[in-house]
Amino acid sequence: MPDWSQIGSFLDFCAAYFTTQLVRCAAFSFVLTVIVMLLRKTVFREQIFLKGMLWALFLLTPFLGRLRLFYENPAVLRATWIMTYGTMTWIWADRLYMAGILAAAIRIFGRRLQLCRMTGRMEEMFLNHVRITVTDMHVTPFSSGLLKPKIVIPKVIVQSYSAQELQMIVQHEQTHIRLGHLWFGLLWDILRCLLWVNPFLTIFMNDCREDMEDICDRVSIQNSGRTVYEYGLVLLKTLRLLCPKQEDVLSGTAYAGERDFAKIKRRLEKIAGFRPYRRSMCRGMAGFAFLFMAAAFFMIHTCSYARCNESRDIMIGNYDGEAEIVSGNTQELRRMISYDDRFVYVKRESFEDFLRRNHVQGEIWIVFGGFYKLPGLGGVAETCVYESDSKEGIVRIPYDSVMEGWYLEVLKRL
Repeated sequence: MPDWSQIGSFLDFCAAYFTTQLVRCAAFSFVLTVIVMLLRKTVFREQIFLKGMLWALFLLTPFLGRLRLFYENPAVLRATWIMTYGTMTWIWADRLYMAGILAAAIRIFGRRLQLCRMTGRMEEMFLNHVRITVTDMHVTPFSSGLLKPKIVIPKVIVQSYSAQELQMIVQHEQTHIRLGHLWFGLLWDILRCLLWVNPFLTIFMNDCREDMEDICDRVSIQNSGRTVYEYGLVLLKTLRLLCPKQEDVLSGTAYAGERDFAKIKRRLEKIAGFRPYRRSMCRGMAGFAFLFMAAAFFMIHTCSYARCNESRDIMIGNYDGEAEIVSGNTQELRRMISYDDRFVYVKRESFEDFLRRNHVQGEIWIVFGGFYKLPGLGGVAETCVYESDSKEGIVRIPYDSVMEGWYLEVLKRL
């Protein structure tokens, strides 16, 4: 029979461990939201590609929770100590945060699953050797799916448009797929679940989609060989055909188009202002963005605690009717105590003088080694009892390691 109390304790630790990290990540995401929105409105206002690339910075946030600066930078430590203390000690708050992640995941990915089932029941056909999915709903064309993405086009468009117009629509959706926008949408939804306490990740989701749409429009116009006028006419024809009959579309639909006049006007203005761009410049920007993100991930990894950190601390505990910590001064204790994987070695005279100076009586425990997940949160240490009746200059104390069992193995890998 499993030890249910140990399983419950393990789940509570997981809640505290991940909540501590994710709440810090959410705090960073609030700051990053302000920075990204400010840059979009100022420096990168007219830079279509760079403005879209800004959103990739949010992919860094889930990895910021183990940064050393939360413990080693005095300013950050003062600013976040209440948050850290709360997530490490208030288990009800940790459980609430985990429940919020679960609720957000059910809502967001439930709609994605519903959309997947819906498109799976739709009729398929080939259009210029490209497989498309045809729907009776009056929605703007969109693409969905990841490993086997589908291009969904309303039947009324298929029946009303010329072959050249349909080709432009299909090419637009293929560009979304080729640029990885569908995968980015998945990562954004995962981010919304993990950092659900930041509502701006949902509020500004449409701004992110607008930037992706602008990039797709620009790439599609350049690659289509059509004029801006022809491309804009197809968009206007689509809106005129569908808007009066627009039906509700699941929020999981990727890039399904705009529904109000202001957004339509803004998109058409961007299309009208199209100027050919150099593909080599775009490839250079994409390469630079990739290198920047790789360097940022490497820096975050370097400046963060590992998943399992070796502890070199030594503490002395005393049990004389009541347990208490006598000293946690590792530097002082290291001059008297050392250990290997089988024995603890204690300099008897120095250590017993230390005990007299601290008025220690009763059972003496030496706590040492082991590992920890984050300072003050999660881990285990080795222990042994000091034998005070020894006459040796160096007291050698054997101990049995506790670093075994499924609980600790899983704990190390979290």
